[in-house]
Amino acid sequence: MSLLQRALDTIHRHALLRDGRRVLVALSGGADSVALLLILKELEADGLLVVAGAAHLNHQLRGGDADQDEAFCAAFTRQLGVPFVSERADVAGLARAQKRSIEDTARSVRYAFLERAATSLHADAIAVAHTKQDQAETFLLRLVRGAGTRGLAAIHPRAGRVIRPLLDLDRAALRDYLAARDEAFREDSTNADVAIPRNRVRHELIPYLRSHFSPGVTDVLARAAELARQDEDFLHDQAIKLAARVVLSDVAVRLDVPGLVGAPRALSSRVVHAALQRLAGPKSIHFDHVDRLLALAADPASGEGHALSLPGQTAVRVGDSIVLRPEIRKRERGPIAPKSRSGEGGLVAPKSRRSRVAAEADEGGLVHRSAQREGGNSFAFSLSIPGEVRLGTRAVGAERLAGLPGPAGCQRKWVGRGDEVGVAADSLTLPLGIRSRRPGDKFRPLGAPGRRKLQDFLVDRKVRREDRDTVPLVVDGQDRIVWVVGQSVAEDFRVTDPSQGVILLKVRHLGGVG
Repeated sequence: MSLLQRALDTIHRHALLRDGRRVLVALSGGADSVALLLILKELEADGLLVVAGAAHLNHQLRGGDADQDEAFCAAFTRQLGVPFVSERADVAGLARAQKRSIEDTARSVRYAFLERAATSLHADAIAVAHTKQDQAETFLLRLVRGAGTRGLAAIHPRAGRVIRPLLDLDRAALRDYLAARDEAFREDSTNADVAIPRNRVRHELIPYLRSHFSPGVTDVLARAAELARQDEDFLHDQAIKLAARVVLSDVAVRLDVPGLVGAPRALSSRVVHAALQRLAGPKSIHFDHVDRLLALAADPASGEGHALSLPGQTAVRVGDSIVLRPEIRKRERGPIAPKSRSGEGGLVAPKSRRSRVAAEADEGGLVHRSAQREGGNSFAFSLSIPGEVRLGTRAVGAERLAGLPGPAGCQRKWVGRGDEVGVAADSLTLPLGIRSRRPGDKFRPLGAPGRRKLQDFLVDRKVRREDRDTVPLVVDGQDRIVWVVGQSVAEDFRVTDPSQGVILLKVRHLGGVG
């Protein structure tokens, strides 16, 4: 099978693109991304897709070399007649300011740039040049860091708009492809720096495994990652079904203790992780956080008011439920659940404090008072599919309408405004959630040319100042705004092909009109 056919096979097998879709190519100037652009141009010549353009981010980490990479990409795309978009970012400065690693900062800045570029060029997908070797390296990196099946699933063929058409191809085969065409590319000198963990895996660990254990270790690792992904996808779907029974979203996020304890650990841990991550914000949820909450659920001695301090929240035992409440800033009201003398996450003390926490959890659930001075309350909780969450006089629900092929799928006009909307299932990252607005929220309203501040959008829609904090937002697993309830679906999730699946979102008004 030719290299071109193998890439096409990956696209079809993982349903990465429909014929005629517009694709933005992430172009670094390295061999893999140059090969990706050339392969997609060949597929474009066959009428299978449209290359909307190429995008290059100059991370400003390698001085003149980085500038030469940018100049190379500009010249290469000009030669191919491909629209080119580039930006520069002070990644090192951002990493220092945000107290993050350069690698993590570069990744987040790069993907944010690619999303902007895709929007500006009206691209349906963003193609990146990850290969089979990248898959194997990521698998090993996450394995030695202690990842479970979710982490070992490694690189997915598709994540939102990002697709990876070369994921089943060898890096060496791509270089042979370029050599046969006498195509130039750029070499990143930092790829040889074994102080970087990924490079150490690439240049030391994998060669050692290849020479001492199996010559085909890359294929073995990539296959293991694929199996882990299949297992994770299945367990994730089962966890969503369990969450519909265990996560009781009425006026609070409540986890049903008997349901959690009675479920297989592989499912209950996923439900707990998703529930905790919803309130954790930028903080990470780790294995020990999940273990501690499951231990609270399983411990018969855990009585009324027992609580754990967890990232961004407190978990409080209330009868046969565990209620998750957002963390409240000390300067405004003091913590809900202070640390016990036995350490973080221990039982809340003293007893009178526990009683007040339990009473508040039973009354108001997930109401965050930190914004009270501005007249609003913040909230956040999970939305199962199918499922419904009640918010005062409104109930927001979701259901999956899978596979609406051919003309049947086009009979219904999928509107993006009003009380009942459809969103593209293949563009979402699950699980869904519902939350109130947060400072800095942005999204691309339906039909808009680019992203806007949510604040400006609500002003334009004439939503009263005192009502803005109560407007529910449906968000996906990446905390991207999917639907400003009752106002507009985000353009990124507009239904363009019902055969790929539709999620129906709707709001109904309780207790009469209003």
